[in-house]
Amino acid sequence: MPISEFRRKKLLYVFNVFFDVNQSGTIDRKDFELAIEKICTLRGWPSGTPQSKKTYDSMIQIWDGLRQRADSNKDGQVSVEEWSSMWDEYAKNPENALEWQTQYMRFMFDLEDASGDGGIDVDEFTSVCSCYGLDKSECTEAFHKMSSGNKEVSYAQFKDLWKQFFMSENPAEPGNFIFGKTSF
Repeated sequence: MPISEFRRKKLLYVFNVFFDVNQSGTIDRKDFELAIEKICTLRGWPSGTPQSKKTYDSMIQIWDGLRQRADSNKDGQVSVEEWSSMWDEYAKNPENALEWQTQYMRFMFDLEDASGDGGIDVDEFTSVCSCYGLDKSECTEAFHKMSSGNKEVSYAQFKDLWKQFFMSENPAEPGNFIFGKTSF
């Protein structure tokens, strides 16, 4: 059964905004290098600091895992079709998530939890999502929908929301808002 139009729009959104940083139409290592630079600048972590090194190591591990799993034609790039196929497999059995998918989920939570207090609040969420070019007011609205009106989202909640994003066919599910967008 093909991916629904709703889920396809969500997958393309994440592909285009968070992964295909240089807007080449595919995901490759250069996109990850640009994302590392963006993240370190956002957080004020100069090159060579422990935080920038940890970010680099994590992101390159995520890239390697993504490439190994999704780059089915072994051309060093992940196409929209390869990306969609991989996430469709995830949606069928999220309990068997690939290591890089779990690592990326944790990375995103930690990135958004700038204070390191174990919860994401509206300011932290908006700061990260808006650095990817999203409108701050839409990010704020997305946070309130994602958090179901709560002041914070814990890691345990974020894991459930993550699964919803990649699996849900229901546009009203709170997980659909974890990447700062309010409609697809």
